[in-house]
Amino acid sequence: MPDPSFAAWRVRIEAVLDRALPSATDSPQRLHAAMRHAVLDGGKRMRPLLVYATGTAFGASETELDAPAAAVELIHAYSLVHDDLPAMDDDSLRRGKPTVHIAFDEATAILAGDALQSLAFELLADAPAAPAERVAMLRELAIASGPRGMCGGQALDIAATGNADAMRIEELQRLHALKTGALLRASVRLGALAAAVDVDTLQRLDRFGDALGLAFQIRDDLLDLEGDSATLGKTAGKDAAQDKATFPSLIGVEASRSRLHELAGTMHDALAPLGPRASKLEALALQVIQRDR
Repeated sequence: MPDPSFAAWRVRIEAVLDRALPSATDSPQRLHAAMRHAVLDGGKRMRPLLVYATGTAFGASETELDAPAAAVELIHAYSLVHDDLPAMDDDSLRRGKPTVHIAFDEATAILAGDALQSLAFELLADAPAAPAERVAMLRELAIASGPRGMCGGQALDIAATGNADAMRIEELQRLHALKTGALLRASVRLGALAAAVDVDTLQRLDRFGDALGLAFQIRDDLLDLEGDSATLGKTAGKDAAQDKATFPSLIGVEASRSRLHELAGTMHDALAPLGPRASKLEALALQVIQRDR
């Protein structure tokens, strides 16, 4: 049975994001409407859930976690807007809706992505936290978003597209640790930083976050291969069509499933010493392993 906290947190983050985003009636209306189209009414909200689950487990209030939860979701949304552009993955469907450059236009989509990224850091800079804590969260999100994180992983993905057969599994794991894993790991870390956890606990949460990021991507690769567009809310089969390196293409479907099982064990072992406090993180890990969209 799903944890009721997750549904409540999804409602909460939707309201936080709605308040943070500029009104579509304010000028420039088209830009603001595109930003809202990209962010609201869709998505699993896994990254905000990780922020709330981690932070509340160690004593942070939901109010203290709203800004980092919204900031990481805005970064994720911006990355999807740019990832869908014709120069990148050239996709027309995201979260069951037309992608931003289809619903509006390509120039507006670029600007919307840029604006969402800027808004994310504005929210963190204004977060109700001590200055040192705000700086630590800003640094964490910046690293996860930039060349040492998501953007670096995207660059590696572009370079590898069309050359999937030449990629080694170690290279693929590094690619996805940056492109997908860095922001998921940062989500856990943002919650931990807001709660001021000790160094040993942060290291344990890092091990969990690293395994979660890789598990998320392996599951995503399997869904792209086996799912359908209506269920996924995005175009299925894109990886094979674009000759992208994926875990199933490199090691096979069954070996990918086995790797998922191993990562589930890694996540459990990382969280086990934390006891009942980590129960919501355990539940989110299970959702990643079992998700169907």
